[in-house]
Amino acid sequence: MSFQEKHLRVWECAALIALSVFLLSGLWAEGKQAAISAKLVRLHVLAVSDEPEEQAVKLRVRDAVLACLAPRLRDAADAESAGAILEASLEDIRAAAESAAGGRAVRVTLGRERYPTREYAGFALPAGSYRSLRVVLGEGKGHNWWCVVFPPVCLNAVQREAMRPVMNPEDYALITREEGWEIRFFVVELWGRILSAISAGAD
Repeated sequence: MSFQEKHLRVWECAALIALSVFLLSGLWAEGKQAAISAKLVRLHVLAVSDEPEEQAVKLRVRDAVLACLAPRLRDAADAESAGAILEASLEDIRAAAESAAGGRAVRVTLGRERYPTREYAGFALPAGSYRSLRVVLGEGKGHNWWCVVFPPVCLNAVQREAMRPVMNPEDYALITREEGWEIRFFVVELWGRILSAISAGAD
Protein backbone atom coordinates (compact mmCIF):
# COMPACT_ATOMS: atom_id res chain seq x y z
CA MET A 1 0.00 0.00 0.00
CA SER A 2 1.43 3.35 -1.01
CA PHE A 3 1.86 6.30 1.36
CA GLN A 4 -0.92 8.15 -0.49
CA GLU A 5 -3.32 5.24 -0.03
CA LYS A 6 -2.46 4.98 3.67
CA HIS A 7 -2.94 8.74 4.07
CA LEU A 8 -6.33 8.53 2.35
CA ARG A 9 -7.40 5.62 4.55
CA VAL A 10 -6.50 7.57 7.70
CA TRP A 11 -8.65 10.47 6.53
CA GLU A 12 -11.51 8.11 5.71
CA CYS A 13 -11.35 6.59 9.19
CA ALA A 14 -11.22 10.03 10.76
CA ALA A 15 -14.24 11.12 8.74
CA LEU A 16 -16.20 8.01 9.74
CA ILE A 17 -15.36 8.57 13.41
CA ALA A 18 -16.40 12.23 13.17
CA LEU A 19 -19.65 11.26 11.46
CA SER A 20 -20.34 8.61 14.12
CA VAL A 21 -19.73 11.11 16.93
CA PHE A 22 -22.00 13.65 15.20
CA LEU A 23 -24.82 11.13 14.76
CA LEU A 24 -24.52 9.81 18.32
CA SER A 25 -24.54 13.37 19.65
CA GLY A 26 -27.59 14.07 17.52
CA LEU A 27 -29.44 11.02 18.83
CA TRP A 28 -28.64 12.05 22.41
CA ALA A 29 -29.70 15.66 21.74
CA GLU A 30 -32.96 14.62 20.08
CA GLY A 31 -33.73 12.34 23.02
CA LYS A 32 -33.11 15.14 25.53
CA GLN A 33 -35.26 17.61 23.59
CA ALA A 34 -38.06 15.03 23.36
CA ALA A 35 -37.83 14.38 27.10
CA ILE A 36 -38.11 18.10 27.85
CA SER A 37 -40.91 18.55 25.31
CA ALA A 38 -42.92 15.70 26.85
CA LYS A 39 -43.19 17.65 30.11
CA LEU A 40 -44.59 20.86 28.56
CA VAL A 41 -47.48 22.42 26.67
CA ARG A 42 -46.75 25.73 24.94
CA LEU A 43 -48.98 28.58 23.78
CA HIS A 44 -48.51 30.38 20.46
CA VAL A 45 -50.62 33.43 19.54
CA LEU A 46 -50.20 34.91 16.05
CA ALA A 47 -51.42 38.40 15.17
CA VAL A 48 -53.15 39.37 11.94
CA SER A 49 -50.24 41.67 11.02
CA ASP A 50 -47.54 43.87 12.52
CA GLU A 51 -49.78 46.94 12.58
CA PRO A 52 -49.82 48.43 16.11
CA GLU A 53 -53.58 47.91 16.41
CA GLU A 54 -53.25 44.23 15.48
CA GLN A 55 -50.41 43.71 17.91
CA ALA A 56 -52.54 45.24 20.67
CA VAL A 57 -55.40 42.89 19.75
CA LYS A 58 -52.99 39.96 19.92
CA LEU A 59 -52.13 40.86 23.52
CA ARG A 60 -55.81 41.21 24.46
CA VAL A 61 -56.47 37.77 22.98
CA ARG A 62 -53.48 36.38 24.86
CA ASP A 63 -54.85 37.72 28.14
CA ALA A 64 -58.32 36.33 27.43
CA VAL A 65 -56.92 32.89 26.58
CA LEU A 66 -54.71 32.79 29.69
CA ALA A 67 -57.66 33.81 31.86
CA CYS A 68 -59.67 30.96 30.33
CA LEU A 69 -56.86 28.44 30.82
CA ALA A 70 -55.78 29.28 34.37
CA PRO A 71 -58.66 27.64 36.28
CA ARG A 72 -58.85 24.70 33.87
CA LEU A 73 -55.18 23.78 34.16
CA ARG A 74 -54.85 24.42 37.89
CA ASP A 75 -55.28 20.75 38.77
CA ALA A 76 -53.42 19.27 35.79
CA ALA A 77 -50.92 16.74 37.13
CA ASP A 78 -48.74 16.48 34.04
CA ALA A 79 -48.47 17.47 30.38
CA GLU A 80 -50.68 14.60 29.26
CA SER A 81 -53.55 15.59 31.51
CA ALA A 82 -53.04 19.25 30.57
CA GLY A 83 -53.23 18.29 26.90
CA ALA A 84 -56.43 16.34 27.47
CA ILE A 85 -57.98 19.31 29.27
CA LEU A 86 -57.02 21.64 26.43
CA GLU A 87 -58.35 19.24 23.79
CA ALA A 88 -61.71 19.14 25.57
CA SER A 89 -61.73 22.94 25.96
CA LEU A 90 -60.87 24.07 22.43
CA GLU A 91 -64.31 25.53 21.75
CA ASP A 92 -64.29 27.49 25.01
CA ILE A 93 -60.75 28.70 24.30
CA ARG A 94 -61.84 29.82 20.84
CA ALA A 95 -64.83 31.64 22.33
CA ALA A 96 -62.57 33.43 24.83
CA ALA A 97 -60.21 34.44 22.02
CA GLU A 98 -63.08 35.64 19.82
CA SER A 99 -64.44 37.76 22.67
CA ALA A 100 -61.21 39.77 22.63
CA ALA A 101 -60.52 39.64 18.89
CA GLY A 102 -62.93 42.38 17.84
CA GLY A 103 -64.57 40.41 15.04
CA ARG A 104 -61.36 38.97 13.59
CA ALA A 105 -61.35 35.36 12.49
CA VAL A 106 -59.87 33.03 15.11
CA ARG A 107 -58.47 29.51 14.67
CA VAL A 108 -57.50 27.43 17.70
CA THR A 109 -55.68 24.11 17.35
CA LEU A 110 -53.70 21.77 19.55
CA GLY A 111 -50.84 19.85 17.94
CA ARG A 112 -47.09 19.64 17.43
CA GLU A 113 -45.19 22.74 16.37
CA ARG A 114 -41.52 23.56 15.89
CA TYR A 115 -40.18 26.40 18.03
CA PRO A 116 -36.86 28.25 17.97
CA THR A 117 -34.77 28.45 21.13
CA ARG A 118 -36.55 30.69 23.61
CA GLU A 119 -35.11 32.44 26.65
CA TYR A 120 -37.25 32.85 29.75
CA ALA A 121 -36.48 34.19 33.22
CA GLY A 122 -33.79 31.87 34.51
CA PHE A 123 -34.02 29.11 31.90
CA ALA A 124 -34.21 28.44 28.17
CA LEU A 125 -36.05 25.93 26.03
CA PRO A 126 -34.04 24.51 23.12
CA ALA A 127 -35.31 24.62 19.56
CA GLY A 128 -37.45 21.66 18.65
CA SER A 129 -40.93 20.19 18.40
CA TYR A 130 -43.38 20.85 21.25
CA ARG A 131 -47.05 20.24 21.94
CA SER A 132 -48.60 23.61 21.23
CA LEU A 133 -51.91 25.39 21.67
CA ARG A 134 -51.98 27.64 18.61
CA VAL A 135 -54.26 30.67 18.36
CA VAL A 136 -54.20 32.33 14.93
CA LEU A 137 -55.88 35.67 14.28
CA GLY A 138 -56.89 36.26 10.66
CA GLU A 139 -54.05 35.17 8.38
CA GLY A 140 -51.60 35.13 11.28
CA LYS A 141 -48.92 37.09 9.44
CA GLY A 142 -47.90 39.34 12.33
CA HIS A 143 -45.32 38.96 15.08
CA ASN A 144 -46.29 36.22 17.46
CA TRP A 145 -46.28 35.67 21.20
CA TRP A 146 -45.46 32.41 22.91
CA CYS A 147 -45.13 31.03 26.39
CA VAL A 148 -45.58 27.81 28.39
CA VAL A 149 -49.07 27.07 29.73
CA PHE A 150 -48.08 23.81 31.42
CA PRO A 151 -46.44 24.22 33.80
CA PRO A 152 -47.95 27.72 34.19
CA VAL A 153 -44.85 29.75 33.30
CA CYS A 154 -46.90 32.52 31.65
CA LEU A 155 -48.66 33.32 34.93
CA ASN A 156 -45.73 32.72 37.29
CA ALA A 157 -43.49 35.57 38.40
CA VAL A 158 -40.70 33.09 39.21
CA GLN A 159 -40.58 31.32 35.85
CA ARG A 160 -37.50 29.21 36.60
CA GLU A 161 -39.07 27.68 39.71
CA ALA A 162 -42.28 26.87 37.84
CA MET A 163 -40.28 24.40 35.75
CA ARG A 164 -38.65 22.53 38.62
CA PRO A 165 -41.60 20.30 39.68
CA VAL A 166 -42.10 18.80 36.20
CA MET A 167 -38.44 18.21 35.30
CA ASN A 168 -36.07 15.54 36.49
CA PRO A 169 -32.79 16.94 37.93
CA GLU A 170 -30.82 16.31 34.73
CA ASP A 171 -33.31 18.03 32.41
CA TYR A 172 -33.69 20.93 34.86
CA ALA A 173 -29.90 21.35 34.95
CA LEU A 174 -29.92 21.37 31.15
CA ILE A 175 -32.58 24.04 30.60
CA THR A 176 -31.19 26.25 33.38
CA ARG A 177 -27.67 25.72 32.00
CA GLU A 178 -26.20 25.00 35.38
CA GLU A 179 -22.43 24.84 35.61
CA GLY A 180 -21.15 22.02 33.44
CA TRP A 181 -24.33 21.83 31.36
CA GLU A 182 -23.79 24.80 29.04
CA ILE A 183 -22.15 22.78 26.26
CA ARG A 184 -24.77 20.05 26.47
CA PHE A 185 -27.52 22.67 26.13
CA PHE A 186 -25.71 24.05 23.09
CA VAL A 187 -25.62 20.57 21.50
CA VAL A 188 -29.37 20.07 22.06
CA GLU A 189 -30.15 23.57 20.81
CA LEU A 190 -27.94 23.19 17.73
CA TRP A 191 -29.48 19.84 16.83
CA GLY A 192 -32.96 21.34 17.17
CA ARG A 193 -31.99 24.15 14.82
CA ILE A 194 -30.62 21.66 12.28
CA LEU A 195 -33.85 19.63 12.37
CA SER A 196 -35.94 22.81 12.07
CA ALA A 197 -33.93 23.89 9.01
CA ILE A 198 -34.38 20.46 7.43
CA SER A 199 -38.11 20.57 8.18
CA ALA A 200 -38.44 24.08 6.72
CA GLY A 201 -36.56 23.00 3.58
CA ALA A 202 -38.91 20.06 3.11
CA ASP A 203 -42.05 22.25 3.29
